[in-house]
Amino acid sequence: MNLRKLPAQERPRERLVHLGPEALSLAELLAILLTTGTKDKSVLELAHEMVVRFGSLQHLLEASIEELMEVKGIGPAKAIQLKAAFGIALKTSQKSFALKDPIHAREAYELVRHDLADQKQEMLMVVLKDVKGRLIGLEKVSVGTLSDVLVHPREIFFPAVRHKASSLILAHNHPSGDPTPSSADLELTKHLIRSSRIMGIHLDDHLIIGSSSFVSLRESGYLGHMG
Repeated sequence: MNLRKLPAQERPRERLVHLGPEALSLAELLAILLTTGTKDKSVLELAHEMVVRFGSLQHLLEASIEELMEVKGIGPAKAIQLKAAFGIALKTSQKSFALKDPIHAREAYELVRHDLADQKQEMLMVVLKDVKGRLIGLEKVSVGTLSDVLVHPREIFFPAVRHKASSLILAHNHPSGDPTPSSADLELTKHLIRSSRIMGIHLDDHLIIGSSSFVSLRESGYLGHMG
């Protein structure tokens, strides 16, 4: 595994230059990002260890800095560098349809889940849409305590006014990982529906994000009972 003992054409960097990234394994791509190994293992061995530990590309991309540092040989600097690269990968993986097609619950979930799932605090985001229901942008509007989000309607609708959005989808996470709507979630939604009528900015949906799934209040029928 010692890279110096490999023929030049077999080393990850050289293979990337001559063959392109699609020809390299995940471990080889990781090795290029890591740049160096440790005194006990080569950079390729370290990369292979990470692939085995996290089991899949998705789990690796979603690993926290702390989880990355649990791998022996990954210090704070390397963990931060990896997390930055993984963050770019996650952002670019957000579906391109979001730029040209109407955004509904599933598309909104795909846009926000990497920011909200598995957070230790309740966080709230808005998905802003134009008059045809297409994505204008995403904004984080509030960070709450472990048990609730303290939010005022002006925090929700201010980004929509600033970006001239016609409608929005609200999304927030449950740190417990269970996306079942709470009574507080339903009360907040009722309050925001009333505010949306005054603002003239439609609240299309409220998504509750769990660790691996979500609940749409519209698709679950809650919004219909709040009108």
